[in-house]
Amino acid sequence: MAKDYGLENTPLNQQRRANYAQSDEWTVEFLGKSPVGHVATHWDGQPFITPTLFWYDPDKKSIYFHSNITGRLRANIERHPEVCFETFNSGRLLPSNVALEFSLQYESVVVFGKVRIVDEQEEQEYALNSLLRKYFPEMQPGIEYRPIIDEELMRTSVYAIQVESWSGKRNWKEQADLSPDWPALPPK
Repeated sequence: MAKDYGLENTPLNQQRRANYAQSDEWTVEFLGKSPVGHVATHWDGQPFITPTLFWYDPDKKSIYFHSNITGRLRANIERHPEVCFETFNSGRLLPSNVALEFSLQYESVVVFGKVRIVDEQEEQEYALNSLLRKYFPEMQPGIEYRPIIDEELMRTSVYAIQVESWSGKRNWKEQADLSPDWPALPPK
């Protein structure tokens, strides 16, 4: 039975390019395999974007990531908890015989929510160990690497974005739209 994530019909998913919209299940699967995300924060009028490794916890509807204990990302989050998160995968560039129909194969997820700094050590370890399992599932703590130690946690900020709305989109056409009123493209 399909799991109801309660986000599929959010206003963000009902907007532009609705024909590319994907289900909550697809979005969760994509978040599980996509390697890099970007967190957009702001400081008054100045936007700031940070690439990051991340892990999505479907039970908590939260995206976890980490950074240094100090820096612009943490300062922005402390001041403004509203964030936007994005992750994507791209394929081939798609030429067309109409300038505005040139395209790209892509799949992406955009998330809006509020971020918090994870203060409790148990949740910090849970999030960081889950990140390690996502990126290095074949490696075992205590066997192939030293587990996380308290001194490392004291130098690390762990964050959780509570997902309020999201949009999963996929456009993986083999060819861009073409006009019959213009000469066809030569075959590749």
